[in-house]
Amino acid sequence: MKEIAWDIEIKKNSFPFDVSEFKVVQTHISWVFITPELVYKIKKPVNFGFLDFTTLEKRKFFCEKEVELNRRLCPDLYLGVVPIVKIGEEFFFEKDGEVVEYAVKMKRLPEEGMMQELLRKNQIEKPHIDLINEVLVPFYKKARADEKVAEYGKIEVVSYNTEENFSQTKDFVGIAISQEKYDFIVSYTRNFIKENQELFEKRIKEGFIKEGHGDLYSANICFDDLKKVYIFDCIEFNERFRCGDVASEIAFLSMDLDYYGLFDLSNYFVETYIEKSQDFELKKLLDFYKCYRAYVRGKIGCFTWAGLQDEKEKEKMLESARKYFDLAYFYAGGTPRVIIFFGLPGTGKSFLANKLLKNFPAVYIASDVVRKRLLNLDPSKHYYAEFEKGIYSPEMTDKTYKKMCELAKKELLSGRDVILDATFRDRKYRELLKEELKNIRCEIYWVWCVAEDEVVKERIEKRKQEETPSDALWEIYLSHKQKFEEPQPDKRLLKLDTSADSEVLLQKILKFLKN
Repeated sequence: MKEIAWDIEIKKNSFPFDVSEFKVVQTHISWVFITPELVYKIKKPVNFGFLDFTTLEKRKFFCEKEVELNRRLCPDLYLGVVPIVKIGEEFFFEKDGEVVEYAVKMKRLPEEGMMQELLRKNQIEKPHIDLINEVLVPFYKKARADEKVAEYGKIEVVSYNTEENFSQTKDFVGIAISQEKYDFIVSYTRNFIKENQELFEKRIKEGFIKEGHGDLYSANICFDDLKKVYIFDCIEFNERFRCGDVASEIAFLSMDLDYYGLFDLSNYFVETYIEKSQDFELKKLLDFYKCYRAYVRGKIGCFTWAGLQDEKEKEKMLESARKYFDLAYFYAGGTPRVIIFFGLPGTGKSFLANKLLKNFPAVYIASDVVRKRLLNLDPSKHYYAEFEKGIYSPEMTDKTYKKMCELAKKELLSGRDVILDATFRDRKYRELLKEELKNIRCEIYWVWCVAEDEVVKERIEKRKQEETPSDALWEIYLSHKQKFEEPQPDKRLLKLDTSADSEVLLQKILKFLKN
């Protein structure tokens, strides 16, 4: 194995038992060595301000704190703190010798039971949520709630936490979150705190400020089938992050379920917890703390993104951060937007939609891609067919628009802005979209792209040589043109001749979206 940064090299013979292989997982604060039965977790010698592991004494102290605190929820999982010793030029866990490091020793959890993995596979159901609540309700009832802990529920501390987030994310405005959404969340947060001082004080008096988990979301939950749930890896390194209103912890896991689009399960989790705990006022704080928790996850995503080298990993992390910030915006009462680029084939819809995406982070949904994915076809390849035949039959077109509506609804419910790219040739499809979105908080903008025939013909000929989802040929364009049902004028409709300069067109679209 590659030598570790602080000059301790762990090998197969470093363990106090025989191993044929072991796995290493690295986070920004730990190295985790995973063997078939046991796990050893070592703290990195780092100082991030909110944590300080720079000396051996501090690392030992926080290893012991980690075991002590996590045994509240997982008494049989955390086995203790063990030394790492140096003998000659080699290093060993749990032997006598010169102590050079300490590690938290744990039982290994079943990877197939990790909640994040189950969420990705859409395998979390109500019985899983019931197991979680069976653990959490008695945990919070017994959790430490003395005068020192109660201090963390004060307005000054709550404000400090939220303002810290805002100051730490200023450099990511325009990258992971728009200025408009950043300002909206900041304003909402400050106003909520100002207008609910009595509620915050009441929560302190009634004992709802607890020494909790601090990081209660799916990455730190594991199921042993449906017999037992482990809620592990609480925050040991900073009391301010661990102590606070129980509502903040419940909001964190609820937000996490929302992130995966499981809104019904999220509501079930909250309602069941409230019913079992009798904490009925928790709901008054739920969106505030969901906003706070989503924003924290967005912030962490930005920090991680900034430290990555691989471009694919960076893009994936940035998209995740944007999704969290959009959720925070939605919880704050923000209204996401749907921008529909529509018109005949070759009129520049996709070009303008992608140009807008560089200035307006949103989820891009293109009919050509959706259609091919429904048929398990490669979106980058051409599949030419006669007008309204083959993959472009009316039946397949109906399915495509219905799927686009379904995808748009899911993203909007997570607070995300959506860009749709399709001809919307028939009025019925525009009406379908309006009907599907009528009960969802969103604003709809239509951008109608047009161009002269000779411009379209030139674009279509050029596109034949490109890797593009569009299969429209000149003859297809002419057939569509005969059937195109023009929209009626509307204040939320912008008609653009896409023959104009693209930068000029982009500015017109951005101005239109501000109305």
